Amino acid sequence: MNQALALPRNSLPAPLAGDLSGYLQQVASFELLSAEEERALAYRLRNESDLEAARMLVLSNLRFVVHIARGYNGYGLPLADLIQEGNIGLMKAVKRFDPDVGVRLISFAVHWIKAEIHEYVIRNWRIVKVATTKAQRKLFFKLRSAKSRLGWFNPEEVEAVAKDLGVDPGVVREMESRLSGYDASYDAPAGSDDEAGLAPAAYLAHDSADPSSVLEKEDLGEQQHERLSAGLQELDERSRTIIARRWLAEDKSTLHELAAEYGVSAERIRQIENNAMKKLKGHLIA
Repeated sequence: MNQALALPRNSLPAPLAGDLSGYLQQVASFELLSAEEERALAYRLRNESDLEAARMLVLSNLRFVVHIARGYNGYGLPLADLIQEGNIGLMKAVKRFDPDVGVRLISFAVHWIKAEIHEYVIRNWRIVKVATTKAQRKLFFKLRSAKSRLGWFNPEEVEAVAKDLGVDPGVVREMESRLSGYDASYDAPAGSDDEAGLAPAAYLAHDSADPSSVLEKEDLGEQQHERLSAGLQELDERSRTIIARRWLAEDKSTLHELAAEYGVSAERIRQIENNAMKKLKGHLIA
């Protein structure tokens, strides 16, 4: 289709920011299209770029998006968000639908609806992504249904799942390990005094609490200060003054101000500054 689908936002029901039950009732009220009606609308969209036809195709299939989205409730994500992502997939499918193929729109759209929902689930199921490769993404949605029991897979089950899904057994083991993990807050929830001692913040060490680390940082700072002072003393008076006024003074001077004062160009001041900085860096890393 050569015309991009760009439906106005206010042309579709707005779920999802408010009352979800009201949205579900609204989409259930839209009449289903017959195959002939659907094909006629698809031709109008393709041949005449008729966005009203696109709107009718989308509205008549919103109930199917809800049905598909309900199948992903087990991932702990808001149903409203799952539906919204599925609606995006439906609109992409409407844009690409070819009425000459001879299939119903929803049969074609299932792939696009699920693809958008899958993307949303993988992005939001955990703080850290659990599926990055194609094989891992494939396993993410099929591994649960492949389990025949609770607990970890035994070697025979790993081989069977890997063969069934067409992936390496090592990928099955890795994804099973990722799925068994969970996100934990660094700090205890507000007001949960009983759990404060169990939060990572209560027992993870911090370098600032280690006296040897504090002493090491202070000693390093003193050494760097002494080297910087020694390096400044080895600079000629003009270079030392330029560095001090460009980097150490509270009211720093510009290149043009120094150029006017010394009667040279701003580029010359920049060259002197760069040469002095190289000498100082040599002292600091020596």
